[in-house]
Amino acid sequence: MSGVKRQTVLLSLIEKMKVNGSWCGETHIQKCGYFLQELLSVPLGFEYILYKHGPFSFDLRDELGLMRSNMIIELINRSPFGSSISPGDAADSLKQMYPKTSTMYTKEIDFIVNKFANFGVAELERLATAFYVTTKHERESNIERAKILNKLKPHVSLGEAKEAITSMEAIMKEAECVLH
Repeated sequence: MSGVKRQTVLLSLIEKMKVNGSWCGETHIQKCGYFLQELLSVPLGFEYILYKHGPFSFDLRDELGLMRSNMIIELINRSPFGSSISPGDAADSLKQMYPKTSTMYTKEIDFIVNKFANFGVAELERLATAFYVTTKHERESNIERAKILNKLKPHVSLGEAKEAITSMEAIMKEAECVLH
């Protein structure tokens, strides 16, 4: 997917997140973008690594910076809690230039936003890391995956890890309906 079309999909994601009451900080966008790409196969083309708060894409961070410099999105300071991201002055122009791209992944974006956009950062970290571990260790039992998650993220208790693995398995089953 080309850069501008990818930005159009990201803008659609951000707009939907805002409409649904998400804080819409960078971590929220990182995790929702990760699930959109990896869970629902939307071809955003970002490379993710396991980082401080779960899967993270430096490419996505750069893309958001580019979108901000082009006024497609803007950063809103919500002191003392940090910043959130909203559509910027050039958002409507981008959607008008790529109307098909704006709506091409509506079903996938709706699913991701409904499942993840309103979680806090800690819950998003647990779920995204649970998905990451599950995809890397498919053949392991849930308890083994939970142990791996706990080892990767020691601040996530084994109980929280088990819960996140179980929750992600259920979401992955639901996602199959979106894919077909």
